[in-house]
Amino acid sequence: MKAKFIKSFEERLALYIGISALITLVVEVCTVFLIRLIAGKLRYMGYRSALMSPDGINPSFRLGILLAVGILVFIFSFYFLVQKYMRYVRIIINGMKDIAQGDFDKDIPVESMDEFGQIAGYLNQMEENIKVIMERERIAEHTKNDLISSVAHDLRTPLTSIIGYLGWVKEQPDLDVQVRQKYLDIAYRKAQHLEQMTNELFGFVKLEHREMSLQMGILNLSQLLAQLLDECVPSFEKYGLETEYICSDNQVMLEGDGNLLARLYDNLLNNAIKYGKDGKMIRVELEKRGDYAVTRVINYGYVIPQEDIANIFRKFYRVEQSRSQDTGGTGLGLAIVQQIAELHQGTVSVKSSLQGTVFEVTLPLNQGIEEQD
Repeated sequence: MKAKFIKSFEERLALYIGISALITLVVEVCTVFLIRLIAGKLRYMGYRSALMSPDGINPSFRLGILLAVGILVFIFSFYFLVQKYMRYVRIIINGMKDIAQGDFDKDIPVESMDEFGQIAGYLNQMEENIKVIMERERIAEHTKNDLISSVAHDLRTPLTSIIGYLGWVKEQPDLDVQVRQKYLDIAYRKAQHLEQMTNELFGFVKLEHREMSLQMGILNLSQLLAQLLDECVPSFEKYGLETEYICSDNQVMLEGDGNLLARLYDNLLNNAIKYGKDGKMIRVELEKRGDYAVTRVINYGYVIPQEDIANIFRKFYRVEQSRSQDTGGTGLGLAIVQQIAELHQGTVSVKSSLQGTVFEVTLPLNQGIEEQD
């Protein structure tokens, strides 16, 4: 029996008791009339016994019959009403048993609005949550394996070079001083590169887990970009790159962490240098757009395939693995860019075509938060 107005187990029991009592009352009334009918027939036939007097059936015996009939009718009617409900309880129990055994694909039907119906609904919700958690764990395990493989590969390459150069120098005691110094310088640069990658890996972990506190302050973004471009001049000259800096306002004041923002734009410039060498030009644009500062770093070199655009900010993702091996790095530069932008309540996007590859960073001028320690 389904009654949509029933919202609790107590109400359902009260309903079943009431229905059973009503059925019992009807049967009792019918029994009284039946007893009177039988007693009248027996008197008419002249039947006499200890239970049958001239005035009819003995009151005590009649009361016993009514009591026995009432109890039996109430028990059977109540059992008939409850058994369907108990069948639903068994369905819930079997569903819980399946969940306990690891079967998370079996939905338990919600047949009522009382506590047991709520239990069924919560069990179904729990199944979905468990499946989501298991999928996250699977992805996390896959990501961890990728992390271990990527870190091992990225750190092993410069480390192998360092060991090779130092081992060769060690085995050549009569080596010319200039040659010795040349290979020691190479090993030193490789060690610096190894240190840089290690710091990048630890920095990314801190950013991803929000373990790095922001040192908020007011900075001039236009001056910061000009300074970073000046620091990149040796790289520009090395690869024969020309630069163009377009800034609509020399006083773009922005609230943020100067060190992290410098790292964000430095990563974008280094990325533009690595993949924009063929284009011979890097353009940086800065403008105010309402309450936001919008920066674009544009290179005219390698065009990013459209199928890679969606994954470009994913950690350890590299466009063209063979090309990435030539440019080096951990595959975390752009992921760090996105993390820092999000920490500053901003966004970063990319589009790439024959007209250039554009990385656009949008940051609010005011964070609306107190300075953190």
